[in-house]
Amino acid sequence: MANQIAVVGAGVMGEAFIAALIRSGAAASSITAVVRRPERGDELVTKYSIAVKTLDEALRSSDVVLLGIKPQGLSELMPEIAPHLRSDALVISLLAGKTIAGISAGLGNHQSIARVMPNTPTLIAKGMAGYSLSSGVTDAQKKFVQTLLAATGKAIEIPEDLQNALTGTSGSGPAYFFRFVEAMVDGAVAMGLSKEDATTLSIQTIVGAAALLDESGDTPTRLREKVTSLKGATAEAIAVFDEAGISQIVADAMAASARRAGELAQ
Repeated sequence: MANQIAVVGAGVMGEAFIAALIRSGAAASSITAVVRRPERGDELVTKYSIAVKTLDEALRSSDVVLLGIKPQGLSELMPEIAPHLRSDALVISLLAGKTIAGISAGLGNHQSIARVMPNTPTLIAKGMAGYSLSSGVTDAQKKFVQTLLAATGKAIEIPEDLQNALTGTSGSGPAYFFRFVEAMVDGAVAMGLSKEDATTLSIQTIVGAAALLDESGDTPTRLREKVTSLKGATAEAIAVFDEAGISQIVADAMAASARRAGELAQ
């Protein structure tokens, strides 16, 4: 569908989507990045053989515009985008908390907008994204979004009013995982293991458990039950988690993330 694609803001996530665009079949010659620092542009040109242009030049020729800037910079940038944005262009927003209605209003009532919430494993094509589409998105544009997101990992379409819940689940989710690994490492060190060995043991345990969950077809509950013998060592550990209220702790953390995502939309 897309002939030319402008990536506005090519930081860590923007670059991940440039790589995903190429994996999804887009020609490098069809991708243009808009960056603030010339040296960053040179780096992207060298790495991906894409073009780097000014904002107005990139927008005038692009039928897909991917917004990868920081959310707090959107309000200042939209007046610069609106005059040059093609009326038939698909705008893909990666900005947490920014609604389709708000983006549309800021871009002169633009009609074709996809709101995407990726997460950091997108950087290695193992991401989980949720997307919502405005009513003006065409079938061809929707197909483009689906093909692009398939190259970042997995994706599901959700109603926009669930975007904050998705942020609290998969958007912030990797950080929950990393924090748990930090705690495991600390716990192993406290029992006498070296930091290096504790880190190796914890990371590989989590990696293996995640792969088993993904590939076995069993539910998390069933896998936990398989490894938790009655009155065994694992059962003792799980009891400590349960006594601390792990389910409520996690639910509260997810709700806090979702709530903050909603506040960012204001």
